[in-house]
Amino acid sequence: MLGISGFFCIEHTMNETINETPMYPLVLEPILKEKVWGGRRLAGFGKVLGEGAMVGESWEFADLSSTSASGGGGEAAISVIANGAMKGKTVRDAISAWGDGMMGGVALSDEGGFPLLVKYLDAREHLSVQVHPSVAYAAAHADAYLKTESWYVLEAEEGAVIYKGMKDGVTRADLQAAIENGTVPEVMRSMPAVVGECHTLLSGTVHALGAGVLVAEVQTPSDTTYRVYDWAREYGREGRELHIAQAVECALFEEASDGVMADLSISSAKMGAGGPPKMGSVRTRVTGTDFYTMDVLSASCSEVGIVEGNSSGPVVLMVPATMGASVASRSGGFEEVMVEAGQSVLIAAGIAGDCVLRAGPGTVAVVAGVV
Repeated sequence: MLGISGFFCIEHTMNETINETPMYPLVLEPILKEKVWGGRRLAGFGKVLGEGAMVGESWEFADLSSTSASGGGGEAAISVIANGAMKGKTVRDAISAWGDGMMGGVALSDEGGFPLLVKYLDAREHLSVQVHPSVAYAAAHADAYLKTESWYVLEAEEGAVIYKGMKDGVTRADLQAAIENGTVPEVMRSMPAVVGECHTLLSGTVHALGAGVLVAEVQTPSDTTYRVYDWAREYGREGRELHIAQAVECALFEEASDGVMADLSISSAKMGAGGPPKMGSVRTRVTGTDFYTMDVLSASCSEVGIVEGNSSGPVVLMVPATMGASVASRSGGFEEVMVEAGQSVLIAAGIAGDCVLRAGPGTVAVVAGVV
């Protein structure tokens, strides 16, 4: 029988083994969240949905000690590793083991977690209209945190829209009246949801993802949210609490930016009758914020670097579409990691520059880099 000292030796040996594990790309287990507005389309991205489950969110990468009751169910959400020597461990274990090798000098969040949250969202119904604290509001309120997010559109039904900012000429008083009267959509700017476009929502932008849209989302990991409109009348249900005073104070009224279109010419090319697929790759920087960057790689039968330029932090690689892909090492520093459509991979800063994506036909990848 092992005594306390025996258990200590086993734990100590396990920790040493983890700390000595060479860095390699970490495939992540998704965390699925059922939502009243969710649907079933994430099954097409490799997610295993329970019978009848209406899943709105697949958290592809998360490192949160706690979440809000409405957003994440109030529990911790920390991604589990699905491959290699660290299979079954969490990303927090990997951060602890690899230190600067993982983060490359990038700071953790104020709560000690990774500074990004990465998801897929499937909006069968409109999401609530909401706003996150503006810079000015966050500076004046210690309990309010900025939340910048970006949506890369993967699927959109005919006529689907994204609500983003206020129409020209709308004032703070107009917004307050619209909230009180239940007419918020009438004062908001809506734009068609177009596959391949990326919409970045700076903190303070009033916004909503429209029904029929499925996106890849990259965001800063903040839960400070003020609800403006809940579509209760449209969907015949009881509306949730609105946060009128906070929302009106936070809202930005300058014109919101248009979406940025990714070049998908390689991955979307069709094979001719009996002919080979189009080969090559193209990279589009679809957003750059103070917190993260997003590149979209469109590739087919080619090898392309995961990062380019002076990128020095860790990255999260999402692969929403591929007929076969892997992450490999230019130097042979780690074994090739196979990646299926819908999977996401955390790549440590120390190996990011050595990583290449080996892309089969029809590959689309989203690369989220920490600034």
